[in-house]
Amino acid sequence: MDRRTLPLVVALLLAVCSPRPTSLAETVHCDLQPVDAEVTYITSQVSKGCVAQVPNATLEVHILFLESSREVSELELTIQKSKQNDSRPREVLLVLSANKNMLLRLQAPGIPLNLAFNPKLIFQGHPGVNTTQLPPFTTQKQFLDWAEAKGPIASIAELNDPQSILLRLDQAQRVPSSCNLEPLTDMGHTLEWSPLTRASVRGCRLEGVPGHKEAHIVRVLPGTEAGPRTVTVKVELRCASGDPDAVLILQGPSYVSWLIDANHNMQIWTTGEYSFKIFPEKNIRGFVLPDTPQGLLGEARRLNASMVASFVELPLASVVSLQAHSCGGGPQTSPPPVRTTPPKESCNQELLLSLIQPNCSKDVMTVVLKKDLISTLRCTITSLTFSDPSCQAEDRDDQFVLRSTYSNCGMKVTENVVRNEVVVNLLSSSSSQWKVHCINMESLSFQLGLYLSPHFLQVSHTIELGQQGFVQVSMSPSIPELMLQLDSCHLDLGPDTDTVELIQSQTTKGSCVSLLSPGPGGDVRFSFLLRGYMVPTPTTGTLSCTIALRSRSLSPDTHRTVSTRLNIVSPGLPDKGLVLPAVLGITFGAFLIGALLTAALWYIYSHTPWRSTRPGDLGAPQPALAQQERLSSHQLGTTGHELIPGPQPLHSTKDGPCPLRPPLLPPSQRPAASGGTSLEHLGVPPPHPTEPSNPVGPDYSCPGPWRERPLPYKSTLL
Repeated sequence: MDRRTLPLVVALLLAVCSPRPTSLAETVHCDLQPVDAEVTYITSQVSKGCVAQVPNATLEVHILFLESSREVSELELTIQKSKQNDSRPREVLLVLSANKNMLLRLQAPGIPLNLAFNPKLIFQGHPGVNTTQLPPFTTQKQFLDWAEAKGPIASIAELNDPQSILLRLDQAQRVPSSCNLEPLTDMGHTLEWSPLTRASVRGCRLEGVPGHKEAHIVRVLPGTEAGPRTVTVKVELRCASGDPDAVLILQGPSYVSWLIDANHNMQIWTTGEYSFKIFPEKNIRGFVLPDTPQGLLGEARRLNASMVASFVELPLASVVSLQAHSCGGGPQTSPPPVRTTPPKESCNQELLLSLIQPNCSKDVMTVVLKKDLISTLRCTITSLTFSDPSCQAEDRDDQFVLRSTYSNCGMKVTENVVRNEVVVNLLSSSSSQWKVHCINMESLSFQLGLYLSPHFLQVSHTIELGQQGFVQVSMSPSIPELMLQLDSCHLDLGPDTDTVELIQSQTTKGSCVSLLSPGPGGDVRFSFLLRGYMVPTPTTGTLSCTIALRSRSLSPDTHRTVSTRLNIVSPGLPDKGLVLPAVLGITFGAFLIGALLTAALWYIYSHTPWRSTRPGDLGAPQPALAQQERLSSHQLGTTGHELIPGPQPLHSTKDGPCPLRPPLLPPSQRPAASGGTSLEHLGVPPPHPTEPSNPVGPDYSCPGPWRERPLPYKSTLL
């Protein structure tokens, strides 16, 4: 047998042969005090949190609220991609909120990640990660609203003093489709974390028990969700005299089993079932133990322990690590081994350089480094300069300040950008250079325009209620390194009317506002629909937008506000300045049209060849039509009345002569309808062979008087 397995085999035999106590816990006199032992743990329990399923989303959002009790802390964040066979992993937006300064060590291999955080509080030195600066939120709800507008939220967790976080992107099972914050939540497989603050470990000596046997007690409290789980317990006892005389007592909920990994043989006393790391499939049934601290102390006494070397209570954890510096079995014959050359933690230069963020204003570039951040990174700075070594940083009480005008210290000034280098000399290594840049805001101009079509061709200063407006904010000249982003937009209608919020914290307000794709030059665009309830009366207003100039390679974000005046009118009403010209134009146009119509009617009247008739001819029968049958209007293709063929009497009106309406025939004189419609059936001789055929009515084929034909015609009913 391998000698390395011997201690675990002995521990297994001790566990199987351990006697079972037969009496209930009694009062034990034990004054628990802090001891020199260290317990760390990994848990999925959070003070607030939730997990949701977002199976069909192309972007999933995770939110971490990081509460720290220290002014500066360091966080190790690992994001583990899904184990599902996705040919194209979905994008991840991780939103970080911190209340204190935090240095971030990020590991997210193979994950299309975008980090959103406040760079004034969170510092991360990974230039390959896309970052977004969060707006200045003041409440947790603002964070949630902003994140929810970006995509479906897969998880939210609030953590107190985290030291390390593991976030898994696998889709959680049996969870709701929406994420609603709940207190004291178990994040399950999605998130595990380790707190920065160590667990409170206490110990005491049990009165009246002889010997040197020690007890190590770990009590795991119930979680919010009861379900089978395994807690891995790692025990490291630093003993120089062989295996100690010790017992490990593990107490937890009935659904918890234990996987023990110990570097020494010891007696095992647990609830539920347990196994050893070397024999993980061999489960040993445990015992029913008291679930109170006093009862567990009594259990240790009945197991003949003379002292409690460590006692700790923990939330439901997945991994517990116990390190004890003392050993049972009496006084040590020799002091425990001490490392003579402990490894010295080196300065994290990558994070240190990421803290160098210039601030530019009034032709001056300033770089500030806080000393507490430097010490947290275990760095010792001997000098801090620009590229010109004569420009040294000023050592103030709690910070280093490096400052210079644009005309000194090796500044390289172009039309729009000011560039330089910051040289950091460290005690433990050679110097490091960090390029810094600033935008020369004096040379930039910003424009805000309202358009009435999505083609953005012509600027308008007037918009109707119910009309869709398209807004574009542009910058000139365009800088490739710089990106514009809309932070907020609103419409100010004066002191007597509420402001219409269009965009807040980079998020649209309501369904009437939509963010559009950027323009060809990086111009930011959005559209809005102005409803009547938003603006009660036609008025004038001021459209204002605040934009952020952002870039990963340049100085911190710079904000600018641009605005334009708008005339807001009711639908169908022109602009107030156009009312008089419109009225005059309409009046003149009506007068001109009337004059043209009058001239046209007079021309027609004066050039029409009216044929005179004798009174005796009125109503006289025409020889060619003597035998013509009376036809119904249906047979002639007319509507409304039957017509009497032949010339009609004329009467005079104020508009000139016009034919009288022909009289109607009585029903008794109306002939029956016939199916024939040819000229012979009508009693009309066919046209002369040399004369062109014309079916019915006057001949308009040539100018001059109408040619008269002995054909019936349709009269216009007056």
